[in-house]
Amino acid sequence: MIRIFFLILFAPLISFSQTHQPNAARIQLKLNKLNVLGSALYVAAHPDDENTGIITYFANGKLVETAYLSMTRGDGGQNLIGSELRDLLGLIRTQELLSARRIDGGNQFFTRANDFGFSKSADETFQLWNKNEILSDVVKVYRQFQPDVIITRFPPDERAGHGHHTASAILAQEAFDAAANSKVFPDQVKQFGTWQVKRLYTNTGRWWNTSINENTPGIVTLNIGSYNTFLGQSYSEISAISRSQHKSQGFGSRGLRGDRLEFLEYIKGEKSEKDIFEGINTTWSRVKGGEKIEPLVDKVIQEFAMDNPSLSVPLLFQIRNEILKLDDGIWKKRKLKEVEALIDDCLGLFLEVTADNYFGTPDHTLVASFEMVNRSPVEVVVDRIESQGLNMDTAATTVLKNNIPILFKTSKNVKSSLPYSDPYWLKEKHSTGLFTVTNPALIGKPENDAAITFAFSLRIGNEKLTLVRPLIYKTTDPVKGELSRPFEIVPPVFLNLSNSVYIFSDDNPRTVDVKIISSTDGSAAGTLKLKVPDGWVVQPASAAFELNARGAEQVVAFRVFPTKKEITSTIKAVAEINGKEYDQSLLSISYDHIPPQTLLPKSESKLVRLNLKKFGGLVAYIKGAGDEVPSALRNMGYEVWEMKDEEINAENLKRVDAVVLGVRAVNTNERIGFIMNELLAYVKMGGTVIVQYNTSYDLDTNVFSPYELILGRDRVTEEDAEVRILKPNHPILTTPNKITSKDFDGWIQERGLNFPSKWDPNFEAILSMNDKGETPKDGSLLVAKYGKGYYIYTGLSFFRELPEGVAGAYKLFANMVSIGK
Repeated sequence: MIRIFFLILFAPLISFSQTHQPNAARIQLKLNKLNVLGSALYVAAHPDDENTGIITYFANGKLVETAYLSMTRGDGGQNLIGSELRDLLGLIRTQELLSARRIDGGNQFFTRANDFGFSKSADETFQLWNKNEILSDVVKVYRQFQPDVIITRFPPDERAGHGHHTASAILAQEAFDAAANSKVFPDQVKQFGTWQVKRLYTNTGRWWNTSINENTPGIVTLNIGSYNTFLGQSYSEISAISRSQHKSQGFGSRGLRGDRLEFLEYIKGEKSEKDIFEGINTTWSRVKGGEKIEPLVDKVIQEFAMDNPSLSVPLLFQIRNEILKLDDGIWKKRKLKEVEALIDDCLGLFLEVTADNYFGTPDHTLVASFEMVNRSPVEVVVDRIESQGLNMDTAATTVLKNNIPILFKTSKNVKSSLPYSDPYWLKEKHSTGLFTVTNPALIGKPENDAAITFAFSLRIGNEKLTLVRPLIYKTTDPVKGELSRPFEIVPPVFLNLSNSVYIFSDDNPRTVDVKIISSTDGSAAGTLKLKVPDGWVVQPASAAFELNARGAEQVVAFRVFPTKKEITSTIKAVAEINGKEYDQSLLSISYDHIPPQTLLPKSESKLVRLNLKKFGGLVAYIKGAGDEVPSALRNMGYEVWEMKDEEINAENLKRVDAVVLGVRAVNTNERIGFIMNELLAYVKMGGTVIVQYNTSYDLDTNVFSPYELILGRDRVTEEDAEVRILKPNHPILTTPNKITSKDFDGWIQERGLNFPSKWDPNFEAILSMNDKGETPKDGSLLVAKYGKGYYIYTGLSFFRELPEGVAGAYKLFANMVSIGK
């Protein structure tokens, strides 16, 4: 769901920002990992492509540093939990991956590749991604993460089933050699050096190799079903919970017990016989000077006291001091981080800083509340607390005694130069296939760093330790309990236009409302203007506003007068305060399984002037997986009744001029069998029902159509593919708007998907289209007369086109709703 923040007090929170102390069993597991120096990288194309079982097994069983590199953030997929698509869906799926990694123990990387939707070839994918740019990102991750082994999800050919899948395997293999070559992307070499991966294997999929087993020559087998006594679960049980985080894609999984075999097929590098880490030194002896550390780690593991972990602190400091003596390198960096986290864990330290609100503006005064608790008998002294984001440097000796909380507050100004907290890859406009990232240091990172952090300088005996904590915001919900979220930096005002698309179907003016919301505690006063295309007129030309409190809001109404010329453009809102312009809106994405997400897109909307005609007044909409078609219908001038299941009956249907089913409604609505009986009866009596695309998986084809209709997997992914008119005189193309092939100009991402493969002769196929080199696909728009009414099935991607203000899509959809009127 997308929510605009109108009042600060009602902002959604969720308990993801809070760090929790691990129990003694997990500390023991982390101690064991301290003695393992190995790493593995899993590579694929999208969120949900990763094998969470293998990641869980490597991270928690083999105890190697494990990561997943996803080429994209999944922007081109569908959304089963809401209406967010494209960049917004990519943000959701990014956070779903991070939620999965918090469960299975892996790290997460991305490239700048934008998921532009289904692709049928790697060639098309590379053309839109700009292959060399994405290859540089993959090489950077290799050099930065320095994996010993790499596992790809897909083969580098058509067996992968998706151009992005194939491309991910090709890039993984090319980067294997490129990362070791100092002449390839030499600017990276200055920072990271080169890196030679030991071996690359493919996690062979059963859909392309059904005969593979543990006895197949050259195959390395992993048993990801083993049971971990420290965690109290098998790796396959943990991985099911991890995979179930991909809720927007409907990947809820059940836990499995017992042996679960995964098969790895050799591709590049040194072959292994039985173990993927065969011949790789994963002990401290791989690091010069490490021979002094391994006996100390062995000792701390042997002497660890489950009932008093703090007894291990002196020996952990001794290990840390030996690690500090090592030459700089990836293992010094990793193990130093691990041992300092273990000291933190064994002391049971609780260091937390909370803000008085969940966001603030640069240069505003913030009240920060500190809570410090040492939950061990070891004396801990706080010598200094620093925060660059707040220009704070407090030097004061504070002794943290066992389980005695230290609480205090301070007021500080947020540094004026801090950037806004919107996702770094969405700050700038991007191309179809490549995100714009102006700071090279951010490439590969899954998300922004914390907006404001605090460094606690501690003294434990004669040892010093610095721990860093993010600034968060917390509240207590009467039902959910304690909730928290990261603190974020935002502009002083948000400008939210009332619609994402404005349709001007004739010469008449429309009212455009702009909601101004203050994010500052003081006064925010200025002037608001709308920017429109040349020849358009806005009344008034500008409007003054004044907001005197955080969360205060004011709605300004403008009358916008269009020209006669048909045009697709944008309308923008800009506020001027003290000589500085602000032009960002505020969007929030809130779901229980991921942290709340704040976006600050430009305060602009699509503006479409077209001569649009329609018949009918009231349209019923039945929800499916989620789309923005109801908003589009309202934009056309229809009244929309979003019917609940219990409202779908003969009496109510008599009142509506047409019924529209949301995307995948047949797949997602468990009562569809009962509902369709009412809807087909409504059609028979003269009504119109429009069914948008569904998938053939787990589908009873007799449920949703009056005649035989078999769904297939045909799709046309080229958004500029030629559209041929098969029935130019059919009323759906002539009344009330004349539809020609030009009305398919400007479509985005795809023409359509999951077209029917077979249909009864009562259906008329209206359009024909196909991707280059393929046979014609005629099932994108099927119309059947049934009784006195019309039944329409369409796989055209209206759910993508209408929110983007594609003029031809609006005209065709208006004809579909109007048919028979």
